[in-house]
Amino acid sequence: MAGGGIVDSNGGARAHLYEYTITPYFIFACIVGSMGGSLFGYDLGVSGGVTSMDDFLKEFFPKIYRRKQEKLHETDYCRYDNQILTLFTSSLYLAALVSTFGASHVTRNKGRRASIICGSISFFAGAIMNAGAQNIAMLIIGRILLGFGIGFGNQAVPLYLSEMAPAKIRGAINQLFQLTTCLGILVANFVNYGVEKIHPWGWRLSLGLAAVPALFMFVGGLLLPETPNSLVEQGRYDEARKILEKVRGTPKVDAEFQDLIDASNAAKAIKHPFRNLLQRKNRPQLVLGAIGIPAFQQLTGMNSILFYAPVFFQSLGFGSGASLYSAAITSATLVVATLISMAFVDKFGRRAFFLEAGCELFICSVAIAITLALRFGEGKMLPKGIGIFLVVVICVFVLAYGRSWGPLGWLVPSELFPLETRSAGQSIVVCVNMLFTALIAQCFLAALCHLKYGIFLLFAGLIFIMSCFIFFLLPETKQVPIEEIHLLWQNHWFWKRYTKPEKNMDNY
Repeated sequence: MAGGGIVDSNGGARAHLYEYTITPYFIFACIVGSMGGSLFGYDLGVSGGVTSMDDFLKEFFPKIYRRKQEKLHETDYCRYDNQILTLFTSSLYLAALVSTFGASHVTRNKGRRASIICGSISFFAGAIMNAGAQNIAMLIIGRILLGFGIGFGNQAVPLYLSEMAPAKIRGAINQLFQLTTCLGILVANFVNYGVEKIHPWGWRLSLGLAAVPALFMFVGGLLLPETPNSLVEQGRYDEARKILEKVRGTPKVDAEFQDLIDASNAAKAIKHPFRNLLQRKNRPQLVLGAIGIPAFQQLTGMNSILFYAPVFFQSLGFGSGASLYSAAITSATLVVATLISMAFVDKFGRRAFFLEAGCELFICSVAIAITLALRFGEGKMLPKGIGIFLVVVICVFVLAYGRSWGPLGWLVPSELFPLETRSAGQSIVVCVNMLFTALIAQCFLAALCHLKYGIFLLFAGLIFIMSCFIFFLLPETKQVPIEEIHLLWQNHWFWKRYTKPEKNMDNY
C-alpha cells in the first residue's frame, strides 16, 4: 500500500524530473494562503467560550442562566442542554455546507484566490453583525454570514496549499491550514479568558475580534498569486508557467508543467464534475476523500470538545475562569500536535499517523467514560485530582487528534482528486465535514445530557471503526505528486477492481 513506483499511462513517470527550491515567494504564498484556517479556528474556539459567559447568557438565554445559577454548587450533565443555544453554534456550519457548492463554481472558474477573498468578506460581515447583535435573530444571521465565509475558505485553502506545494513536502505545507486553525482556536480561548471579566460587553469583543483574521485574509488574498494548476485550468498557460517557475525557484519545470497541461486537458473533457465523481473509476475518491474521511474526522468527538470545552469543563465542576483556562490548555496542546505532524508526516506517512493515533484516541475515550461513570453523577462535584486527571486525558486525546485526524482530515482528501473533479470533490469534502460538524454541534449537549458518560463510549466505537477503514482502504500518499495520485488505486488490493481499465468501462 505504499506510494512508491509511480508509472504513468505511457510507461514512464515524470515525477523524478520535478525540481524545486524553497523560495521567499513560495513561503509568502503559503503563509498568507493558510490564513483561511484562522477563521475556522477562531470560531471553533470562541463559540464555546462565549456560550459559557454569564453576560451572554443573561442577554440571550436567561433560562439557561437561571438554571446555571440554581445549580451553581453542583455539576449536571444537562445544565447547558438547549437546542437554540446549540443552534448558535451549528447554524454556522449548516451555512458553510450550503455555501461550499457556490464556492466550487468560483474556485473552478475564477480560481482558488477568488474564493479566499469572497470568504474573507463574508466572514468579516458576520463578525461585525455578531458583535453588535441585539437579539437572537441577529446572532443567527451573523453566524450564517460567518458560515458562508468558512464554506468558501475551507473549500479553497486546502486546494491552494496542496497545489502550491512540491510533492515531497506537500504534507507539511498543507498542514499550515491546520496550524492556523489551531492557532485561531488558541487565540480565541485566550481572548475569551481575558474578556470574561469585562462586564457586560466582553462577549461582544470576543465575537467582534473575528473580523481581524478576516481582514488579514482579505488583504493577503489581494496579494496572493493564483496556483499554476488553476491558471492552466483557465487556459492562462504563459502566466501559469511564470508562477510555477517563481514558486519552484527554477526554470526547469517542463515535466511538472506538462503534467499540469495533461491534467487540464482531461479536466476540460468533463462538463459535469459532480456527476463525474459518481463514475466507477472515481469510486475510491468518492468513498475515501469525499465522504469517509471528512465524516469520520468529526465522529472522533474532537470538535465536541473544541466547541464546548469551557461548557464541558464547567459541567464537570470547574469554575468559569478555570474552565476557560483548561480550554486554553487543550487548544495549546492542539498547536503542539500540529507542529509534530508537520515535522514528521512526510517522513512516516499518513497511514502511520492515522493508525497510531487511533489507538490513543480509543484508549482516551474509554478512560474518560470510565472515570465519569465511576466518579461523576447528579449533584456530585468531581474531586480535584479526578478533574486534573480528566484534563490530562483530554490533552492526550487532543495531542493524538491534532497530529492525525485533525490535519490529515483536510490533507488527504485534497490529495486524492484528479484536476477534473478537484474543486467539485473538495466541495463535497467541505459539505460532508460541515454536515457532521453541525450535527455534532447541535446534538452533543443533548447527547451528553441523555447518554451521560456513554457518549464517550460511542465515540470510542466510532474511532475503532474509522481506524479499520483507514487500515484496509487508504493507500499511502506521502511524496506522491498530486497529479499522479490516481495511479495508486490501480495497485491497491481493493480499489484496483474499480480503476483497472476494463472493456465497456465507458458504460459506467
